[in-house]
Amino acid sequence: MNAGINQESISAIERVIRPYIRRTPIIEVEGSDFGLKCASVIFKLELFQHAGSFKARGAFANLLTRDVPAAGIVAASGGNHGAAVAYAARKLGKPAKIFVPSVASAEKIERIWSYGAELVIGGERYADALAASETWAKQSGALAVHAYDQIETLLGQGTAGLEFEGQDPELDSLLVAVGGGGLIGGVASWYSSRIRIVGVEPEAAPTLTNALRAGKPVDSPAGGIAADSLAPKRVGELMFPIAQSAVERVVLVPDEAILQAQDMLWKTLRIVAEPGGAAAFAALLSHRYEPATEERVGVLVCGGNTSAVDFGGAIAKKQLSGQVRT
Repeated sequence: MNAGINQESISAIERVIRPYIRRTPIIEVEGSDFGLKCASVIFKLELFQHAGSFKARGAFANLLTRDVPAAGIVAASGGNHGAAVAYAARKLGKPAKIFVPSVASAEKIERIWSYGAELVIGGERYADALAASETWAKQSGALAVHAYDQIETLLGQGTAGLEFEGQDPELDSLLVAVGGGGLIGGVASWYSSRIRIVGVEPEAAPTLTNALRAGKPVDSPAGGIAADSLAPKRVGELMFPIAQSAVERVVLVPDEAILQAQDMLWKTLRIVAEPGGAAAFAALLSHRYEPATEERVGVLVCGGNTSAVDFGGAIAKKQLSGQVRT
């Protein structure tokens, strides 16, 4: 475990960022409602966090505890981290420049624009945006806020675990989607093996799976339907020893299972989750993770920045066809 990332430091960060973040709700559903044998599935709805994902926790943890120079803030992101940093920067009155790859969704790009940050789109994957942001940080002197491989980021994301335990202290296990590993690293540090922590990755982006197999972070494929949130080139150096000691296992899910999880969340709970946000639930529906009969399974729905449900567009189409009167 990383000595600087623990319950005490996560609690301290939580007190700092509490005025700036939402206490996101949980909802409990009987496992049988999804055809599962477990007693209950408890969803932690981090898609309702500011800027549409858990990333706001880490963004505020950085901006409130580190000195921001006159050059402002720079971040690289598949979309969600960039939106969170842009939101936090606007809230705190700081300039921000965000680099995103071309794979970033239109919804996430629009979020970043809406918060007033300067946006640079280039390269195909997160690794390309990261390299560009690092160059800019050196040239400008801006404060770099890493999406996952930064102590403050991990501490901020760990507050999601602190909050979840306070809302449901009886969890037996918790499923967490893995990209660069900031969320699962922070959450696993909070729980410190007191419950079963299970990482979930897309088959097309097995970054932590490959790292655990190799005994260190290694370059991995970065594809799949959740490539704008769960497909960095490799997991973070800071989270890796945490995963080795406090993550029980990592399971891989196909894109088809992620789509099924998105569909099920909408049909049963009217929750619109992005692919990365639905990935953890996909492990249950696809039976890649098989819970025990009486198990209380927590699922982090970590993001909702998607335009998969376009209410405005649907209404406009009906108006054009004469089906809706105004």
